[in-house]
Amino acid sequence: MSILTGLAQFYYEAKRNKWFRYFTVFCRIVLALGFIPSGIVKIMGERFTALPVTHPLGHYFEALHLTGYYYTFIGVIQLTAALLLLIPRSALLGALIYFPIILNICILAYAVRFEGTRITTLMLLANVYLLSWDYDRLKSILPFRQSTVDSYSTEKTSSNKFPFVFFGCGFAIVASVIVINHFLYEIRPGNSLLECRNSCVNNGKPNACSDFCECIYNQGNALEKCLDKYEKAQEVEK
Repeated sequence: MSILTGLAQFYYEAKRNKWFRYFTVFCRIVLALGFIPSGIVKIMGERFTALPVTHPLGHYFEALHLTGYYYTFIGVIQLTAALLLLIPRSALLGALIYFPIILNICILAYAVRFEGTRITTLMLLANVYLLSWDYDRLKSILPFRQSTVDSYSTEKTSSNKFPFVFFGCGFAIVASVIVINHFLYEIRPGNSLLECRNSCVNNGKPNACSDFCECIYNQGNALEKCLDKYEKAQEVEK
């Protein structure tokens, strides 16, 4: 049996397993809850975050807030995607709209070393799971050879067997995202000057770290410039 056939067989068996269905509903609700508040805030024209404008991400959100109806448009799209996810018949459309938004947010979080990289990564993975859940409806547009497994041949009575392997792997992925993100960057700006300075306690070069925090929050310099000064200060401290 080929790999594609095996995956297709697993997919159609998962579709009739109640635990997978519960997990799918859980992902839809959690992702919807992630976008509803932020969407409403943007539609109301309010500033989305309390991050100071000197923070790399705070500066981005401040500029976004000043774009007028484009800011409102993003909020409408986020709220639309969230509401579509909550309706079973439109959940796939909601997941499709949700994907490019959360992908953009995830890449942005990593680019500015935001503390929310973990949650945005998990949201992206949950979105990918929802798209995979509707593989049978999307497979006709995918650019690879389709499996010959007939979905109807696997439609039997609902299975109640708990998928220990799947959820075990899921737990391992969540743990990996948390651990990898913890060690991914030597230094982050944090969400405030105090948080940034507190992180310097565990930094091998506390003076360089403190100067980095000052560079971000008090001097309002770009992240790349502050990182460059941090690297040069490290060399001096050695």
